[in-house]
Amino acid sequence: MKSRAVFLRRIAGIAMIAFPLYACRRAPSSSETKKPDPTPGADAIVFSGAQVQHGGVQWAPAVATDVTPSAEVSAELVPDEDRTSRLGAPVEGRIIKVHVRAGDLVSRDQALVTLRSPEASTARAEVDKSVAEVRSREASLEYVRAARERAERLLDAKAAARQEVERARSDEEGARSALRQAQSESERARAGMTSIGSAAISGEVTLRSPISGVVLSREATPGSVVDSGAPLVTVTDSRTLWLEISASERLSGAIRPGQRITFTVPAFPGEAFPATVRSVGGALDAKTRTLPVQAVVDNRAGRLKPRMFATALIEAGPKAKAVVVPDTAIVLVDEKPVVFVVTPDGSGGARFEKREVELGNRSSGRAAILRGIKAGELVVREGAFAVKSQFERSKMTEG
Repeated sequence: MKSRAVFLRRIAGIAMIAFPLYACRRAPSSSETKKPDPTPGADAIVFSGAQVQHGGVQWAPAVATDVTPSAEVSAELVPDEDRTSRLGAPVEGRIIKVHVRAGDLVSRDQALVTLRSPEASTARAEVDKSVAEVRSREASLEYVRAARERAERLLDAKAAARQEVERARSDEEGARSALRQAQSESERARAGMTSIGSAAISGEVTLRSPISGVVLSREATPGSVVDSGAPLVTVTDSRTLWLEISASERLSGAIRPGQRITFTVPAFPGEAFPATVRSVGGALDAKTRTLPVQAVVDNRAGRLKPRMFATALIEAGPKAKAVVVPDTAIVLVDEKPVVFVVTPDGSGGARFEKREVELGNRSSGRAAILRGIKAGELVVREGAFAVKSQFERSKMTEG
């Protein structure tokens, strides 16, 4: 009996040892398995310290500051019409030479277009005829003046009758009146020729620039026949431009003449240009329900061009507190504005969380955030595109 009890105790000890080993070797059920997440989440990603340095990633806290509510409005730069000359053909004729091209800089009185016209020849002939008539009338006046003086001497010598003197004086007054009429006709003919621009009997007319500036457009084509008034060349002084704005009805009460505004153009991203409101329309456009606004732009640097599209920033209320981040912090992911919120790991690396945000005003390289982040949260301010690229690569790997 004693030996049997010993045997049973040995069997129990072996079972106690074998059961844990079996339990360790047994494959766990699916409910017991928890696979490690390869990424911190669909909206987050982790960078090592080396990745942060390689991507040039820098971060800073989002700050709350006073901003002025404003609205972005579509606009367009156009020539200053007060400094623009649109030259048309003064007479019907054939264009024989175009002296300039679009974009050329021209000075005042520089030749632009030369054309030949029968009307110019006629105008020149009329001038010559009127000049000859004036000279003839001057000679007649001189003759009757001498006759009147001779009659007066004879009257003093009692060798002529008073009636002869009166007749001579009347002839002189008639000659003087005829001369004045001839002079008026000559001035009219000269003015007609000046308006045409003809300076020679050949009938050539040369259009000259009335201002210094740049050739905005050139419709003239050598060899073509044009009617009187047909557009030929447009010259503008682009040192000032107009910014044409179509403001919504909501902004109609926020815009006034003399107001300073800013605008941006695609050619110079991130750079804001100043303008001063010149005029505000008296009524809304019946079709678009927008208010026409014109602002003057100082373009002496010559960087801006007429017909550039622009985005005007118009103040629409008093200052208020808002969370502000640099423009460089914002990237588009799936066509939505995103900011990356940073949690540093203390070793040079960091966790980046993607946050969709609602943007407010953007100006001077900063953007107001209406929703999505809070003041004090760390956000990527440089290298956001490097973080975005890593997000996109991780999505492709998961797919």
